[in-house]
Amino acid sequence: MASSASLPVLSTPKERRARMKKIMQYLKKTYPEPKTELNYKTPFQMLAAVMLSAQCTDKKVNAVTDTLWKKYKSVDDFANANIATLSEETSSITFHRTKSKNLIAAAQMVRDEFSGKLPKTEAELVKLPGIAYKSAHVVLGELYGIWEGIPTDTHVRRFALRFDLSSNTDLLKISKDLEDLVPKEDWKYVNNGLVLYGRYVCNAIPHDCLQHPLTKIWPPAAERWPKAK
Repeated sequence: MASSASLPVLSTPKERRARMKKIMQYLKKTYPEPKTELNYKTPFQMLAAVMLSAQCTDKKVNAVTDTLWKKYKSVDDFANANIATLSEETSSITFHRTKSKNLIAAAQMVRDEFSGKLPKTEAELVKLPGIAYKSAHVVLGELYGIWEGIPTDTHVRRFALRFDLSSNTDLLKISKDLEDLVPKEDWKYVNNGLVLYGRYVCNAIPHDCLQHPLTKIWPPAAERWPKAK
């Protein structure tokens, strides 16, 4: 089973586009309502959950925020938080010190530069500490129904490589490749669908997946197992 560094390119652009069309038909039918599994009640809690989830499972984040969200609700709650305290409260999450620092700084920027309201554009969101292309578009889609880009996380990256939909390993470049393959009106289904499919149908550990719905679309994927980034 080949790693991502040696996965051969097997498809022409036309073949990739045709394959992605079939994959999208499955994702739209199976996961018709794009919705994160991260728990939140306020807009900034959503942003915070996305930030905390980087290189960490949603399940772990939800376990932490179940208590955390009782204390931190508004932008001001986060902006006024003590870094040491917040870091301790999120200590079971990967890179919790950096994430805590970014959370507080992002809240302060939202309070001071955006009148306490989360921005509704990628250009503004990525100015916030800890927010990049992927997280910005997750937030825009979840909170505002704005789908101006395809977020690429570990699940999307894995399937893009396994199904030979991109020759890149960089997350942003994969996003751009997928955006070129998928009609814009369907962008909202890509991340959500592949995340759920990757969690509950075809996980990252090499296994026999020839009978899985997407592998049936393109059987060579059964032998392509990219290493985690």
